[in-house]
Amino acid sequence: MLFLDDMFKAPLLSFFLFATILQVNAQSTYSISGVVRDQKETLPGAAVYISGYKISTVTNNDGRFTLPNLKPGNYDILVQMIGYLPFSKNIIISDKSVQVDFLIKESTTTLNEVVIRVDPNRQKYINQFTEYFIGRSPNAKLCKILNPQVLRVDFDITRSTLTVKTDEFLIVENKALGYRLKYMLDYFEFNSRTNIIYYSGKPFFEELKASGSKKKKFIEMRETAYYGSAQHFFKSLYKGNVKDEGFIINKMEKVPNPYRLNEIIINQNITKLRTPPEKTGIRKNAGIVDTAQLAFWIKQRDMPKYIDKLNQADVLVDTLLHYYNKDLKYLNYDNSLCIIYTKERESLEYDRSGSWIRRPLTIPNYQMSLAQLTEGPVRFYENGGIFDSRSLLYQGFWAYEKVADMVPMDYIPINKRLP
Repeated sequence: MLFLDDMFKAPLLSFFLFATILQVNAQSTYSISGVVRDQKETLPGAAVYISGYKISTVTNNDGRFTLPNLKPGNYDILVQMIGYLPFSKNIIISDKSVQVDFLIKESTTTLNEVVIRVDPNRQKYINQFTEYFIGRSPNAKLCKILNPQVLRVDFDITRSTLTVKTDEFLIVENKALGYRLKYMLDYFEFNSRTNIIYYSGKPFFEELKASGSKKKKFIEMRETAYYGSAQHFFKSLYKGNVKDEGFIINKMEKVPNPYRLNEIIINQNITKLRTPPEKTGIRKNAGIVDTAQLAFWIKQRDMPKYIDKLNQADVLVDTLLHYYNKDLKYLNYDNSLCIIYTKERESLEYDRSGSWIRRPLTIPNYQMSLAQLTEGPVRFYENGGIFDSRSLLYQGFWAYEKVADMVPMDYIPINKRLP
């Protein structure tokens, strides 16, 4: 768990895995084609999607499909058909088109086989899931899960952990950004002890029908959602223009906790207070333990030995960024990075969300996020997609933004954000 001193606070942390696609500057494009079948035959009419994008097709009468005009990269392909379990497969395109066969399985559960178990807490858990999955932003208020009945929820009281799963696509209607998401939820977990949220999945974006004026509003809201996001940051980091895009990178450094006394002194006092004084005098009065002092020293012992402190010196990107191969770059650093987006301010809704981070008085209320490495270096693509999503733990504004604030991985803003 990450501890912060009295200048900082991080009550809500979030992992977020998002299926990504690699984009490079190669001029050549390729295709993914193949057949969708079950154990008996090929399947016409199956929907085939590319996760994270708005690219899709449907299998023809022979069960065949083609996804053309794709750049070299790493793609998650989703398949959906009524009566069958959702299917996904990762496909890598390097220097030639790829042909694959997808074998999907029939759903073994029918409406007649569903066993309904009355859980008086189910709606409470669904509400928690919605809040932590969709988010608490203004956009979240205009989002709705259209099929919550497909969710399987479970709360483990011994671990204080809520888990949510489903065997079907979760349908999310986002009337703020104008998208209808088909989301293949791989896993969701919220631990109320640590306040860490982890979810993974593969979304597909469809445009909502709208009038011209409504589309104009959607564009405006999408611009706001994209700018300052983790996707925007990593995209600009790959290109080497983070400063031009409005980002400042600082480091969170671990320093000795100034409020925790010397370890030797703490242990000496605890040992002394737990050892009653010897009985003395004719009446041999029993020694009395000073419980207030003992509680003070135990509290000292339980305080973290180190805390995170913001170093406001600008971090040089060249010291963090390296090439993994011609298509991937990777980021490596100690402790946490503090990323400040100077072209947008934090909102009142964000302040009320529980995700906020306290800042030094010298820093204006720009959007601030912390990115902590958890599993070594993090690799990412030119389009801002993270290859090792489990390697990052977000706090602050990026932990606040959830599914309600997502745009497709191929999203290109129309207007340049000025300082």
